[in-house]
Amino acid sequence: MKISRRSFLKLAGGATATATLTGLNVKSASAARPREPIRVHYAKEIPTICPFCSVGCGIICHVQDGKLVNTEGDADHPINEGTLCSKGSGLINMAYIYNDRGELEPNPQRLTKVLYRAPHSDKWEEKDWDWTLATIAQRIKETRDATFEKTDANGVTVNRTTALAHLGSAMCNNEENYLFHKYSRALGMINIDHCARL
Repeated sequence: MKISRRSFLKLAGGATATATLTGLNVKSASAARPREPIRVHYAKEIPTICPFCSVGCGIICHVQDGKLVNTEGDADHPINEGTLCSKGSGLINMAYIYNDRGELEPNPQRLTKVLYRAPHSDKWEEKDWDWTLATIAQRIKETRDATFEKTDANGVTVNRTTALAHLGSAMCNNEENYLFHKYSRALGMINIDHCARL
C-alpha cells in the first residue's frame, strides 16, 4: 500500500489528536479521585549520592520524624541534574517496600544490625558497633604489623604492606574518598582501587 505525503500527515495528525484527547480523559478521570497528601511537605531534605554504580548521581532524601519518606533526583547536582535511572528511582526500596495496601513498611531483606560469624562456625551472632569497630581496628593493626616492609630486597625504602587492600565506594563523595585514600596510604597500603574505574 502506497501512502502519499498528504495521507501520512493526515494519519500522523489524527494519531496525535487521539493520543492527546485520550490523555486529557485520563487526567480528568484521575482528578475525580481523592488526592493523596503530599508526603514531603514537612520533610527535611538531605542530599546524598546514589550507591548503585560509579556515576555518582545526586539524590535528595526526604526524612520526616527520623523516617525516610521519599527519594528523588537532585536537580542541582551537576552529574544527573535531577534525572535518575531505574535503579536510582527505586532507591527507597533499599529501606522500605510497599505492602499490599500500597503503604511503606521496612524492607525485611535489609540488615540493620551487625552480624558476625566466627571462624569455623555455622551460625551468625549479633554484635554491637563498639565491639565491631574495635575488632576491625585490632585486626588491621595486627595484619599491618606482621606484614609491614620498610625496605625491599634491594634495600630501597618502600614502607608498605601488601596484605591489606582498600576498595573505594561510589556512594562516597570526593572529599570522603580523598580521606580514605590518605588513610590507606598512611597505613602503607599499595593495593588501592575504586569501583568507579570504568
